[in-house]
Amino acid sequence: MIGILGGTFDPIHFGHLRTALEVAEHFGIPDMRLIPGKTPPHRPQPVASPAQRLAMLQAAIAREPCLQADDRELRREGYSYSFDTLASLRAEVGAGRPLLFTLGFDAFLHFQSWHRWAEILQLAHLAVVHRPGYSLPPAGWHTPFLSADPEDLRQVPAGRIYPLAVTALDISATDLRRRLQQGKNPRYLLPDAVFDYIQRHQLYCGT
Repeated sequence: MIGILGGTFDPIHFGHLRTALEVAEHFGIPDMRLIPGKTPPHRPQPVASPAQRLAMLQAAIAREPCLQADDRELRREGYSYSFDTLASLRAEVGAGRPLLFTLGFDAFLHFQSWHRWAEILQLAHLAVVHRPGYSLPPAGWHTPFLSADPEDLRQVPAGRIYPLAVTALDISATDLRRRLQQGKNPRYLLPDAVFDYIQRHQLYCGT
């Protein structure tokens, strides 16, 4: 199984990293891909450049072997649609290997508005991460796809939806950029290696 977590990572922080690690540990995934998006279709464009965001990501995960930086969206022109990313991965790994695409609870609630959303479930499973105590709606389009058994997701390559409670870290990249603009210290909200990179390159000072 290959895990996937996408985002702008502008900058990457402990909320992203803890989620990726807990998903990898829960499913026993040795290859968890963190994929920074180049041009997100439904949100403001990133402040840091693609090269800078990739460098921060690589610095953040340098000491965690199960987390891998994947730059395929940064190399692709046009909007960074999840369908295209998963189709690219599926073409690489073949039809039989399970892919697990991670998204947050709020994003999942709007999943049916995504580009080619129904086809995403033909390419990968969904791990819907949420705070402890939350749960998916009890009934809806997603109900037939729900699974509570990690082994079930290992047996088929795609098509399951698995809710997973993860450690709640209330950190946002937007807040980090605001702190940096105001000259506040963001240490302990993101890895030291990322903060050092931000300081060296004077990122987010004018955002």
